[in-house]
Amino acid sequence: MKFTVADMSCGHCTATIEKAVADAGGRATTDLSEHSVTVEGLDGARAEQVIRDAGYPPEPAN
Repeated sequence: MKFTVADMSCGHCTATIEKAVADAGGRATTDLSEHSVTVEGLDGARAEQVIRDAGYPPEPAN
């Protein structure tokens, strides 16, 4: 599942999201220039909640 995370602005942001997703049992690939996060290993709702709980508002990307 791919998300747009407009508030993701630095390496600390990407590391925080990647760690949160990993701690939940998934894997996140971030692209800071596109403000996107691709999550594997979690269903969409769980991935969205994990990113939100990490402090970032995700929006499902098309």
